[in-house]
Amino acid sequence: MTTTTTFPARTGAGTRASRQLAGTGALLRFDLRRDRVVVPAWVAVTGLLVLSLPGSLRSVYSTPAERADLARQMLANSSLRATYGPVFSDSLGGLTAWRIGGYAAILAGIMSLIIVVRHTRDEEESGRQELISSAMVGRRAPLTAALLTAFVANSALTLLITAGMAGQGAAGALALGLGIGGVGMVFATLAAIVAQFTDSGRLAKGLTGGLVGTAFALRAVGDATTNDASSPLTWLSPIGWLENLRPFASERWWVLALFAVAAAVQGLVAYELAGRRDVGMSFLPARPGPAHGRLGTAAALAWRLQRGAVLGWSLGFFAAGVAFGGITKGAADLVGDNARTREIIERMGGRSGIENAFLATMVGMFGMLAALYAVSSVLRLHSEETGGRAEPILANAVGRPRWAAGHLTIAFAGAILLMLLSGLGLTLGHGADSGPILAACLVQLPAIWTLGALAVLLHGLSPRLAPASWAAAGLTLLLGWIGPALNLPQAVLDLSPFGHLPKLPGGDMAWGPVTALTGIAVVLTGVGLGGLRKRDLTT
Repeated sequence: MTTTTTFPARTGAGTRASRQLAGTGALLRFDLRRDRVVVPAWVAVTGLLVLSLPGSLRSVYSTPAERADLARQMLANSSLRATYGPVFSDSLGGLTAWRIGGYAAILAGIMSLIIVVRHTRDEEESGRQELISSAMVGRRAPLTAALLTAFVANSALTLLITAGMAGQGAAGALALGLGIGGVGMVFATLAAIVAQFTDSGRLAKGLTGGLVGTAFALRAVGDATTNDASSPLTWLSPIGWLENLRPFASERWWVLALFAVAAAVQGLVAYELAGRRDVGMSFLPARPGPAHGRLGTAAALAWRLQRGAVLGWSLGFFAAGVAFGGITKGAADLVGDNARTREIIERMGGRSGIENAFLATMVGMFGMLAALYAVSSVLRLHSEETGGRAEPILANAVGRPRWAAGHLTIAFAGAILLMLLSGLGLTLGHGADSGPILAACLVQLPAIWTLGALAVLLHGLSPRLAPASWAAAGLTLLLGWIGPALNLPQAVLDLSPFGHLPKLPGGDMAWGPVTALTGIAVVLTGVGLGGLRKRDLTT
């Protein structure tokens, strides 16, 4: 049965302000219905990451003395402060806010920018917004509905974190929940501004995602130079505001005003810009191409479409590699004499010494993040097909396998580039021999390719199945990130393809799993391309 959304017919009644927002309620219900799976999943995963940490910390640092010693060590290590921020309390709640608060805020920001861009610039790019605007829908109603959808999502995340962390202290739980939700709303309104300047939803997401990364970098540099989050660079970042809110450590409630003011001002700017342009237009329109174009092949077009994403991921991986390479020098300080921490790191990175185990853990994390890139790059096939842009290309002398091969080459070869850059960054930051680290990075490729090939298979069978590849990549990341800390059975950890790879550097090379995963990736890709050749295109 098909569900339809009815918008009110045009009338001449109402004030100018109400006419600008006409249809907001119907659009909000429509947006929430479209996001009924993605948003709850995103909120649940982010919230559970936060709520799972107190138990993990309690199992690793079981006494107040151990937690106080951890806080002192972390506060004295500038590399670890750059990664996680300063510690303001050695309570379970305070350590949870320190360890995961900033990363949960990043996830909230990414969720929010995706929501806003999806319901604004993506709708205009597809032409659906023009159709909806033919009804009695105000000029600012789509933007309002998108921001309200982001507000609902961040409110749900705030409530989940507040309720789940209340056992560690009601005031601290509320501060942590409001801070993470506040970061989400700041980036939601920032995405609303960026969407007014770009003519592409993908570009709007990429630019806003870059601003999220910039906020993290400002916070990291600021915290590396001070141990109390007082650096001006930290205060320039919304993620730094969350630190200075100090959940579970004599909360500074006035910091919440920064989130409110920033979101309000950015929202007003976005409203003003939205009212000054036509539907489908942007303040920075696409530049015309050269008179004699160089996009003579499907592969050249695929590279033109994805080169910005490849560049952004590459810079991020290299910078992160340098940062985490520097942290590796303090791995022994991080572990100290805590047997449980040593056990977790060795379970993730092998038993070849704490420094090698820490390096192997970092390499594995880079591999899992590279798998997200591979899935994203493969699913460009999905957006091109469902957006109606693939059909004109295939109407020429271009076969479907040849069209898909351009995007798949960028996905799989791009993963090689990312892992090499992360290895070079780790080498530069750590100051070790590059050979073992680069080899360890390249060993991750079969698992990365397997998840990318799964995306090819799902898209090839049916575009409706393609988004499920994100669930597989997300599950892999969760198993690798928190699985060992939660002491999950090895059989559960082995659900991830990364769980079968040898733990390098330091461990013994095992060619069997590497060869098997490579073969699985080849088979999944071949079956996916075969399905793409046989089925009808979806628009």
